[in-house]
Amino acid sequence: MDKLPALFLGHGHPLNAIQKNDYTDTLKKIGEKLPEPKAIMMISAHWESRGTKVSTNPRPEVIYDFGNFNPELFTIKYPAKGSPEFAKLVRETVGTDLIGEDSQMGFDHGSWTILKYIFPAAEVPVFQLSLDYTKPPEYHYELAKKLIPLREKGLMIIGSGNIVHNLMMVDWKNRDAKPFDWVVEFDGIVKSNLLIANHQPLINYEKLGRSAIKSIPTNDHYLPMLYIAALQTKGEKIKFLYEGFEYAAISMRGFIVS
Repeated sequence: MDKLPALFLGHGHPLNAIQKNDYTDTLKKIGEKLPEPKAIMMISAHWESRGTKVSTNPRPEVIYDFGNFNPELFTIKYPAKGSPEFAKLVRETVGTDLIGEDSQMGFDHGSWTILKYIFPAAEVPVFQLSLDYTKPPEYHYELAKKLIPLREKGLMIIGSGNIVHNLMMVDWKNRDAKPFDWVVEFDGIVKSNLLIANHQPLINYEKLGRSAIKSIPTNDHYLPMLYIAALQTKGEKIKFLYEGFEYAAISMRGFIVS
């Protein structure tokens, strides 16, 4: 089987799940062009754990892991099946000593709010890989490298987070608020390094200056991007799928590796 592309997508505010805007329109168009995988593994900012885990739940349910922004959000379903078989393959490929199992995990909002647009039929099995919050960025990057062979076995890997995600600085009243200068600066730094496959500065982001520190107060939303960058192999390019900002302090940049 041909090597499947890998994607990183900014997911931003949960309200995107019920809004029609340039971002959600782009997600729909992305889905129309993607090949259909045998299974999808989501790496979402919203599943952190002690130790890396993979979801083996055959019937995952949607998790409404956010505040009461709008009652309509709580009516959305994403009835995809899980994939215990591919979850097992992930463990065997990376090492059962490095990845544990979780038989209860459903789909957090970092997953279903974007999957409902790019794979709306929910016919492809989906499971999740957690982020070990006890480990440094280098660990996540190197673990992701071990996932590369799975791209040739029908697995599509999608990271979901945000390169810039500072909730203390967001303008909650205005989705289209002008982004802060440091938001634009750091988003641009990441873009420039991705284009030349210069990943080491992105791993050591704390050394990239003030804009990096303000952009990543916690790295849960940033790490999924590192996973997808690490999946890039020789000869593959990165293409940006969406570029933009939300609420002044969130970068919605997304890209595909193929």
